[in-house]
Amino acid sequence: MSGTVFLDIVFTGLPALPEAGTEVWAAGMASCPGGIANLAVAASRLGLRTSLAAGFGDDVYADFCWRTLAEQERVDLSSSRQFAGWHSPVTVSMAVQRDRSMVTHAHSIPITGDALIGTPPPSRAVITSIGGGAADPVLPTWVARARENGAMIFADAGWDPTGVWDPALFSSLAGCDAFMPNAVEAMSYTRTDSPRDALYKLAGHVPLAVVTCGGDGAMAIDAATGEEASVPALPVDALDPTGAGDVFGAALVLGTIAGWPLEHRLLFAGVSAALAVHEFGGSLAAPGWGDIRDWWQGVETQAAAGHRGATELRSRYGFLDDLVPRTHVCGVRRAAATIARQSDLT
Repeated sequence: MSGTVFLDIVFTGLPALPEAGTEVWAAGMASCPGGIANLAVAASRLGLRTSLAAGFGDDVYADFCWRTLAEQERVDLSSSRQFAGWHSPVTVSMAVQRDRSMVTHAHSIPITGDALIGTPPPSRAVITSIGGGAADPVLPTWVARARENGAMIFADAGWDPTGVWDPALFSSLAGCDAFMPNAVEAMSYTRTDSPRDALYKLAGHVPLAVVTCGGDGAMAIDAATGEEASVPALPVDALDPTGAGDVFGAALVLGTIAGWPLEHRLLFAGVSAALAVHEFGGSLAAPGWGDIRDWWQGVETQAAAGHRGATELRSRYGFLDDLVPRTHVCGVRRAAATIARQSDLT
C-alpha cells in the first residue's frame, strides 16, 4: 500500500469543539502514526504481511512514525524513503461524541508514488485510494503492474473537498477488484439517494462493491461469488472513530483473500472496526487477534450465563470459533498510543 503518513494527535472526550477565543480541555489524548498508517497497522495486526511505501521527513515526528511502524507494528518500510527538509504531515483530530473534526498541515511528497515504488513486490492484495477530488482519475502505474502480477486491487474513496464528486472515478474502478466507500461517498459519486441504490450502481463497475454505513452496518455485492449481503453494526460505546474505516478495510481484505463467505467478511470487518472505536488512539487502537479473542471469549462467557444479547451475538458470529487463535503466539493486542513510550506487543 502507498499513501501519506501523518503524525496524528487525537483528543477525545471533548464536551464540544472550541469556539473562537476559548479553550476546551480533553479527557484523553493519543499520538500515533495516521493517514495510510491506520490501514498498515490494522492489516499487520490481523496477521497480513504488510508493506508500505510512503514519504517521511527528517524531523522527530517522522522518526517516531517510522520507528513505531517498522519496529513495533512490523510493517515493511523497504519501499519508503526519508526526505531531508520535508516537514512531516500532521493532523489534530478532535472527537466529540460519535463524530470528529480534524485540522491538518501537510506538503506534497517530493516524488510521485510511481517513482517511490517502481516495480511493486509480489503481493496477494494492494490497497489504494481513488477519487477525493484528484485531477487525474487514472490508477497509478504501480497499481496496474501489481494487478498484472496477480494482486487483487482494493480501493477506497477519499473525501472530495471540492464537492464535485467527479463520476470520472468510475473509469478507475475498471482496474480494481473491490471498492469500499462509505455511504456518503457512495451516494455522492453515484448521485443516488440511498446506500443500497448506490451499492447496486457501483456493482455495475467493480466485482466487489461494499458500502459502509457506520452505525447501520454494511452491505456488499460480490459478482465473483454471486453473493449479496447486508449486516448490522456491532453495538458499541464509540470513544474515537479515527481510523475505523481503515480497520474495516483491512479486515475485509483478509477475509476476501482467505475466501470467506461475504456475510462473514462483513461481520468480521464490522467487529474489528467496532473494537477499534471502543478505544482511543487512531491507528494504535486497531485490534489484533488477541483483542478479537478476548472479545469473543467474553461473548461466549456471557452467552453461557444466559445473557440474551450475548446469545444472539454467539449465534451471529459463530464462525469465529474456527478463526480466533488459541495460542499466545498469535495473540497480538493493541499498543499504547503515545510518543513517550514504546509498547511491547504480546
